[in-house]
Amino acid sequence: MDLKQLEYFIRVAELGSFTRASIAIDIAQPALSRQVRNLEVELRQNLLVRNGRGVVVTDAGKRLLEHGRGILHQVERAREDMNRSREALAGRVAVGLPPSVARVLAVPLVRAARERLPEAALSITENLSTAMQESLVTGRLDVALLYNPQPSTDVDSETVLEEDLFLVSATKGTGPMRRGTPLPLRQLAGQPLVIPTRPNAIRMRVEAELAAIGLRPQIALEIDGVPAILALVADGAGHAVLSRNAVANAGQPQRYAIRPIVEPSLRTRLALAASSQRPVTRTQRAMGELLRELVQQHLGGRAEVQKR
Repeated sequence: MDLKQLEYFIRVAELGSFTRASIAIDIAQPALSRQVRNLEVELRQNLLVRNGRGVVVTDAGKRLLEHGRGILHQVERAREDMNRSREALAGRVAVGLPPSVARVLAVPLVRAARERLPEAALSITENLSTAMQESLVTGRLDVALLYNPQPSTDVDSETVLEEDLFLVSATKGTGPMRRGTPLPLRQLAGQPLVIPTRPNAIRMRVEAELAAIGLRPQIALEIDGVPAILALVADGAGHAVLSRNAVANAGQPQRYAIRPIVEPSLRTRLALAASSQRPVTRTQRAMGELLRELVQQHLGGRAEVQKR
C-alpha cells in the first residue's frame, strides 16, 4: 500500500471533495482521482462514493480511514525520530484527556508545554477513556490520562490519582458546596441516578461495585457530559455519582451537596498511559512528566506509582 495514496485518500475523505483536497495538497485533480482509484483497485473495495456535492465515505472507507490515520501518525513519528537529535525535546506529541479532566487541565497543559517544550507540537484529543486506550494501541495517541484503564499487554499505565466518588444532590443553599453524611453503598441502589452511558468509567464502576453485592443501580436518565448531568441534578431529575473535583470545577458548585459513599468506599483511578509496543521519545516522556505534575497541582489527591 502506497503511503501517498493513503494520504490522498484521507484528505479527500476528511474534506469530502476531490476539488478541495486537490487544492489543499497541491496536486492536480485528475492525478488525485487516479491515485485514489488505484488504491481502491488494490484493496478491491469502493472507498468513496461520488455525488453532486462531493464524496461520501463507504463503510470500507471508514475502516481504512481509521487505520490510515494511525499509520500516517506513526510514519511521522518515525521521520521525527530519524531526523531529529534525541537530545532535542521536539516533535509532535498527541495527548488524550477525558472530558472532565480536559476542562481543568487543557489550558494549564498548553501553557506549560509552551514554556518547557517550546519546540514540541502539542495535539490534544478529548474522548472517553475506552476510546483513547484503543487510540494508544493504534498509534493515534502517544500518551493519555485514562480513568480505570482495562488491563492490556499493549498499554502501560501508571496511577497518578485516586479520587473518592460522591453522591451529588441538588441543594437550594447559596453557600459553599456542602458535604453531607456518608451513604452506604447498598443504599446507593435506591437513589435515582442521572448517569453517563456505557462505557463511561464511572458508570462501569458503579455497576460493578453494586453487582458485587447483588444490586443494580436505579437509572433515572442516561446522559453524557458532566455539565449536562449537573444541570439535570440541579433541576431535580435525580442524583449523580461524581468526584469532588468534577463538582467543584463546575459552574455554581454551591447548588450541590455531596455525600461520601462508604461500606465500601467508591473510588475511581486516573492513570497515565502509553503504548507498550512502541519506543517512547524523550519528548513524549517529558510530556508524561508534565501531565503527572499538572494532575497533582490542579486535581490533587494521592498519587501512586505502581506500574500496571
